[in-house]
Amino acid sequence: MSTFAQRERLLLADLLEAEGPEAPTLCEGWQTRELAAHVVVRERRPDAAAGLLIKPLAPRLDKAMEEFAAKPYEELIRLIRTGPPRFSPFQLKQIDEASNTIEFYVHTEDVRRAQPDWTPRELDPVFQDALWSRLERSARLVGRSAPTGLVLRRPDGQTAVAHKGAPVVTVTGEPSELLMFAYGRQSAAKVELDGDENAIAKLHEGKQLGI
Repeated sequence: MSTFAQRERLLLADLLEAEGPEAPTLCEGWQTRELAAHVVVRERRPDAAAGLLIKPLAPRLDKAMEEFAAKPYEELIRLIRTGPPRFSPFQLKQIDEASNTIEFYVHTEDVRRAQPDWTPRELDPVFQDALWSRLERSARLVGRSAPTGLVLRRPDGQTAVAHKGAPVVTVTGEPSELLMFAYGRQSAAKVELDGDENAIAKLHEGKQLGI
């Protein structure tokens, strides 16, 4: 049975292939080639991917990114489709779902929403609930550097506190849109913000959100 992570993986691979290696993305400084290289490095070079969180390892990450970005684009797409190597922990369904559902969803939207004619995807309620469950668990992490208090709220009233503080800004939207906002894609997220105007401006324009 296909999992959410597997489904989003294939959607991302198909989209990257369709757009080609030089299409824009929401990731600053990256075209589709660099985004594809990032996905492959993350799964196939954990020693380098650690540089995303551990600053002393950033040079190793940069080198690995350069090496993979220089490969034929078609090879990067193939590596994304086929998934991690045999003995990778990402081969385990539970780890794949926990680690890659948001990763692949957000990066798919990074490509889609960088296009001028993009429209929101129709997502089924089960997938929205799955995204919300993951967002609840990661809210404090992605919101840890927010410049204001930050509350994420679904249209049905369910909330997650991403950052304690004052004044408080409440961001309301579907889980898929809250994810985009909380992971640093504020300008591309279809959400409503309520709170102090200055706090909203800081939160909406800043780059403090995300991992």
